[in-house]
Amino acid sequence: MFIDQIMNLVELTGSKNAMVGLAGATGLSGEQRKRLTIAVELVASPSIIFMDEPTTGLDARSAAIVMRTVRKTVDTGRTVVCTIHQPNIEIFESFDELLLMKRGGQIIYSGSLGPLSSNMITYFEAIPGVPRLKEGQNPAAWMLDISSQTTEHEIGVDYAQIYRSSSLYRANLLLVDELGKPAPNTDDLHFPPRYWQNFRAQCMACLWKQRCAYWKHPEHNVVRFLNTFALAIMFGIVFWQTGSTIRQQQDIFNILGLIYGSALFLGFNNCCILQPVVAMERVVLYREKAAGTYSTLAYAIAQVAIELPYMLVQVFMFAAIIYPMIGFQMTATKFFGFLLYMVLSYMYYTLFGMVTVALTPNIEIASGLSFLIFIFWNVFSGFIIGREMIPVWWRWVYWANPAAWTVYGLMFSQLGDRTELILVPGQPDHTVREFLEAYLGLEDRYFNLVTYLHVAIIALFAFLFFFFLKHLNFQRR
Repeated sequence: MFIDQIMNLVELTGSKNAMVGLAGATGLSGEQRKRLTIAVELVASPSIIFMDEPTTGLDARSAAIVMRTVRKTVDTGRTVVCTIHQPNIEIFESFDELLLMKRGGQIIYSGSLGPLSSNMITYFEAIPGVPRLKEGQNPAAWMLDISSQTTEHEIGVDYAQIYRSSSLYRANLLLVDELGKPAPNTDDLHFPPRYWQNFRAQCMACLWKQRCAYWKHPEHNVVRFLNTFALAIMFGIVFWQTGSTIRQQQDIFNILGLIYGSALFLGFNNCCILQPVVAMERVVLYREKAAGTYSTLAYAIAQVAIELPYMLVQVFMFAAIIYPMIGFQMTATKFFGFLLYMVLSYMYYTLFGMVTVALTPNIEIASGLSFLIFIFWNVFSGFIIGREMIPVWWRWVYWANPAAWTVYGLMFSQLGDRTELILVPGQPDHTVREFLEAYLGLEDRYFNLVTYLHVAIIALFAFLFFFFLKHLNFQRR
């Protein structure tokens, strides 16, 4: 009921359940966004609201709608302190009081405007030499004109000195002194903690918000589901039944290429699709964190958590299509091993995309940085050049490369126990397991290690996402 009342107050009832969208492109218009910002603050039921030029960038009609909302807010008993830029007559006369300062921050008027700005006009016209207000002239424009440094110099007055010598100034001092004394038997002011809600409530609210955003703005997930489906069908057709019969070295290389493409390209595709979403949400975080709505940690947890169900559906879709088409052994252990490493791969790629956005000021730099790192991951993943063939001084990059761990885990989980002989040109016959160890460096002793490394890199990326969001603020407003 309270929210409905606020929406009616700011005249947004007709836009209920609408997406805010992108400024100037989709969703709410400029003046609707400003009214929504006011509404968000009104939900906290504040006794005083500060607004910095709420009509900037709006046409006359939109500015009038916003100021009508401000006036209705004041009429509910709340105090609004508002700066205004070149107001027209209607907007200016919607204010009750005026605080006017000249350059340097010196006050030259502080008091009520009066009906049709009569109190302010009477005050300034009483000063000798001040030009009188012409009939039909905007009092705001007249006030700015006569209080300029040029006019002050021409008529030879100091408005700040005149104000300090006026009865209006003395009355204001008495009022401040009176209001500065607490009433008898009242407690001192006490402010609650930074956030009204506890941490769990913040997390649940952020998660609900992200769920609504993902559900109402499905393009992000529709695109990656379509990409996953198309790539799964394409890989399945190209590598049809490659894993069912392994007779020669090339069969293993074909499987390696399939796993390399599945792990790297689909994962990086997720990373790129997610970055604009996180960049847009970060702008909202800046504002709502500054307003004390929720903490950075609550937002980070919700942003990561909302990705999990969509990512799991994506992995299951991919595995259900490609696994039987490739002809891998249909055992529960191998199938769930395939699922496990695909899920881990998608998780660290998703978090990697979030980290690059949190680390950089805009989406363009984030995209460039993520692609540069992806090139390193791609080269040292164990497909373009095997681990045993990498120069010794570059081999550390392989072990620091999460893409290499995924290729390692997927290859070994599917082929690590295969003992059939394969034909290797110019070499005696090897078993599949021996070939993996001798030529690709995929040994049983490192299999558990790469699994633990996946978990470690996921935890590291999650921490870095939160850390960069909390300590880096690229907003310049």
